[in-house]
Amino acid sequence: MTDRHLWLRHEVRSTERRTPVVPADARRLVAAGTALTVEESPQRIFPVEEYEAAGARVAPAGSWVSAPPDAVVLGLKELPDAPARLSHRHIYFGHAYKRQPGAADLLGRFAAGGGALLDLEYLVDDDGRRLAAFGYWAGYLGAALAVLQQRGRLTAPLTPTSKKELDETLRPAPGDEDFTALVVGARGRSGRGAQGAFAVAGVEPVRWDLVDTRDLDRGALLAHDVMVNAVLATTPVPPFLREQDLDDPARRLRTLSDVTCDVGSPLNVLPVYDRTTEWAGPVRRLRAEPPLDLIAIDNLPSLLPRESSTDFSAALLPLLLEYGVGTAWARCLDRFHATCAELGFKEGESGDERR
Repeated sequence: MTDRHLWLRHEVRSTERRTPVVPADARRLVAAGTALTVEESPQRIFPVEEYEAAGARVAPAGSWVSAPPDAVVLGLKELPDAPARLSHRHIYFGHAYKRQPGAADLLGRFAAGGGALLDLEYLVDDDGRRLAAFGYWAGYLGAALAVLQQRGRLTAPLTPTSKKELDETLRPAPGDEDFTALVVGARGRSGRGAQGAFAVAGVEPVRWDLVDTRDLDRGALLAHDVMVNAVLATTPVPPFLREQDLDDPARRLRTLSDVTCDVGSPLNVLPVYDRTTEWAGPVRRLRAEPPLDLIAIDNLPSLLPRESSTDFSAALLPLLLEYGVGTAWARCLDRFHATCAELGFKEGESGDERR
């Protein structure tokens, strides 16, 4: 037996259908001696009864706020605005280390409550490579939606589906016009996923990676009909697209799909839009003539919730089994403390008090 207690929380975002731990892996956690509590969540792709059958305790949605102090709260996307002080350790994608809007306020809540953020984006190996990620499916869906938009077959609102059903809509049909596509960041997880979707769609994309963006040829970029951005920048780089590029009379680009969605961050390589798009309205027109449409959905893998959750859970499981002893978790915690120190936070002090 271990003293490990994981608390799988309900996701407050209405379009979030994924889970970081699927029932089959929950059973393995319980068998290894982990105390596992799973909150009820009607939108989660796997019903709570499957977790209960795996040996987990079931709790009401949102009850993590009163969880035992030693419980580690596990989720995927953003926390609700309350409580103002976060006293637990939380594992999820916090999006708080690139100076994103609201990042300082979030970290201030952890500092005020004595909790900590163990950001899944920074759960990395000794070489800095992500150990558990949804990147492949984000890229797959980013390219898939771009194909459907380019071919006039993308409908709203978007709804979760399966890969089999999605692929049926992607395959070329009689009358489909040929188009050119560019994947930027082609060698990464998201880039490989984008290439997978283009292959199903019968499109052979041009592939760019780091060497191609060091001395960016914007004319060549604008000469493609579709662009999928799968670059996760970790240091500032010159933007791939600027406002003046959108007004270039030679622009052929018609559909832009931003998988990374670093909007608001100084590391954003596509500073030509100021807000993401949503399932209800997945496309925003950036220019009317000639048309340029943007797709920038920051939880794309939730459109394939079963496949993406199963893959992610498989990668995360061994790390959860070594929680508390693994060096990857120590790196996560170090990153949290370092960022709080950079912001001037002291334990027990909120962002409002600091200001």
